[in-house]
Amino acid sequence: MRNILCFGDSNTWGYVPITGERFSHSIRWTGVLRKYLGTNYWVIEEGLNGRTTVHNEEERPYRSGRDLLPIILESHMPVDLVVLMLGTNDLKSRFHRTPLDISMDVKSICENALEFPSAHESGLQVLLVSPPRLNNMPKEDSALFSGAIEKSSKLANYYASVADSLGISFFDAGKIVKTKTLDGVHWDAAQHKYFGKAISRKILTILE
Repeated sequence: MRNILCFGDSNTWGYVPITGERFSHSIRWTGVLRKYLGTNYWVIEEGLNGRTTVHNEEERPYRSGRDLLPIILESHMPVDLVVLMLGTNDLKSRFHRTPLDISMDVKSICENALEFPSAHESGLQVLLVSPPRLNNMPKEDSALFSGAIEKSSKLANYYASVADSLGISFFDAGKIVKTKTLDGVHWDAAQHKYFGKAISRKILTILE
């Protein structure tokens, strides 16, 4: 049995656009992934609404992926592969981060995973996923994500460079998912299906 830890934000959690409800297990991409990988793989869902690379918010603590990943890794070890998809929430204007800044923050998380005490013994690998480009969003959210659409379109190139420098795998979610939902951030059911199926193929090339 190969263990795959999917570590991300609300799009890994399965946030339904506008309503804030959660897609069912079979609809969210982690569930789709489990279906296509089959019984020899165990998919561990670790999505959290508002999760960032390294930032915590006063009103929502414990959102830093860098702080939480070591704890989560320890609770689920042995892990064969970490699928890491973060960066969307770092685009919030309150954090004042450039695409390069965000890529360096996500690099630090990848390094932490690779340096985890039992990572070498378990042969842990990392698949870094760049989140897709954001789209037009409601007026009340546009100030929260001021300038984020343009920044989000640049993340893939920076993430690819990070993956290359660390010798880890890379996947560009933007080649599969086009965020066209009403809130401009979260995926609809069809996008979860497309992504889950596509990334299953990528994972099989890494672990088989």
